[in-house]
Amino acid sequence: MQADNILSMGLKGGPTQDEIMAVSLQKLNIEDGDVMADIGCGTAKISIEASKKCSTVYAIDRRAEAVDYAKSEIEKAGRENIILIHGEASAALDDIGALDCAFLGGSGNIEIILEKLKSVVSGRIVVNAVLLDTVSRTINKMKELGIFREVVHVQVSRSYELVGDIMFKPINPVYIIVGEVA
Repeated sequence: MQADNILSMGLKGGPTQDEIMAVSLQKLNIEDGDVMADIGCGTAKISIEASKKCSTVYAIDRRAEAVDYAKSEIEKAGRENIILIHGEASAALDDIGALDCAFLGGSGNIEIILEKLKSVVSGRIVVNAVLLDTVSRTINKMKELGIFREVVHVQVSRSYELVGDIMFKPINPVYIIVGEVA
């Protein structure tokens, strides 16, 4: 998956960085056979990786360009246990049923989506956010719902060669916000 391809399709943002995905999936605490929702699935990178353990992953995005890109990536990965849904997550969640965990990579309608997830998830909810307003709104709503557990601030720097030596270039930090529905 190339960032240039993603941008040429008009898809804002890029795929979740591998290191951020590793921490996010660990925080989801996915078990074999779990049913998961990936809300704001974008490139479907999280959906594809999670589908290796989950029995079913619902990949949801309201952006047509994201759904088109995700469909292509899911087909390339040969994952048949991912159900791609084009639409608003708040409406899609009404038709999905019970979930073991949920990942949110987008910030639209976060408060409404968290309310709905609390009623259908019996496990972890992980939200990745880069905007401080989204971080604050998510924490406040999770606290209001009584599901807030923690926030992890992840800063990754990747090496590159410079004048015959190695230097590090930072990648934008991500806040991984964890909630849990008992």
